[in-house]
Parts: sequence; structure tokens; C-alpha cells
Amino acid sequence: DPVEFRLKYLKDPRHIAIVKAAAEKAGWTPRTTANRGKGDIMTGRGFSYTERNGTLVAAVCEVEVDRRSGRVWAKKFTIAHDCGQIINPGGLRNTIEGNVVQATSRTLFEEVQFDANRVTSVDWASYPILEIADAPETIDIVLIDRPEIAPSGGGEPSTRTVPAAIANAIFDATGVRLRKVPLTPQRMKEALARV
Repeated sequence: DPVEFRLKYLKDPRHIAIVKAAAEKAGWTPRTTANRGKGDIMTGRGFSYTERNGTLVAAVCEVEVDRRSGRVWAKKFTIAHDCGQIINPGGLRNTIEGNVVQATSRTLFEEVQFDANRVTSVDWASYPILEIADAPETIDIVLIDRPEIAPSGGGEPSTRTVPAAIANAIFDATGVRLRKVPLTPQRMKEALARV
């Protein structure tokens, strides 16, 4: 189980707290085997955790993968965030939500295309971004305030955590590891065809 695995080896109390906070808020129940859905819509959950410049972020992502179209929907995120002292909780929540959406867009859609001479991604048709139909349904956030620690950053730390949580959830749902972003429907269908 990904949460149990991390907790087994972590020693720092802040790191342990951030992992536990995300898992508890998400209602994580341990399991040692992946979901491996059999129907057309496969569901999975993924966990990841990172530190960036003193800010700790843990993420649980729940995805739906459509076997027919290859579409991945990062349906729900639970984010635990410890950036030391929190100055503006509302602003911090908004920043984290925006960062989760942007990181999801980068993970699932955004890719600069080139030909031999130039960039060919010159508009929103050739450089797709996440649209409202693909936005997460829910982003739950747990803020851990540590007034004794100087603030260390609010938005960008989630950028490291979200892609891994999505990829781990896809693996849980399908048994397939995608290792090249963006995790497009075409790449998803090709990977599923190989198993």
C-alpha cells in the first residue's frame, strides 16, 4: 500500500503528518493490490507526496479511465499542504486549487509540438488545455498551520505532486504505467492495447 509504504520509512514528524493528513481526509483504506478495473470505465486512486523548498504536499487522486476513448478524468483530489505559517488561509486555498487545475492540464493535455523548423502549437486547437468538462469535480484541501515555521511557499509545490498522483491512479485503475506526458487519450489507448 503506497501510504503504508511511505509511513514505514519516514522519520520526520512533519512528513509523517502530511501523509497521514491526506490519507485521512481522503478516507484512504489500505490495500496491497491495484483496482484493475474490467469494464469500460475503470476507476483508480493514486497517492504521491513531495517537498519543495520547505513546503510539504501530499495528494490523493481518484481517476476514471475510459477504455474505449482513452480519456482520463482526474475526478477528485485531496491535497494536504504544509507551508509553515499560514498568513492568508483563503488565498492559500485558492492558490492550491488553481495549481491543481493547472498541473492537471499539464499532465493530461499540454504538449508543445514542433516540426523541423518551428513550433507548430500556435493556438488553443494545436495546444490543448484542460476544459471545464475535464476539470476535477472536487478538490479537498487540508491546511496544516505551523506558526513556529516561516512561510515557505503556497502554490507551485503542488505542481510536483499532482502528476505523480494522477499517474499512480491510472496504474491502479488499469495496471498500465504511462511514463510520457501528457497522458493523452491516444497514449492511454495504445498502452491499454499492449496489455
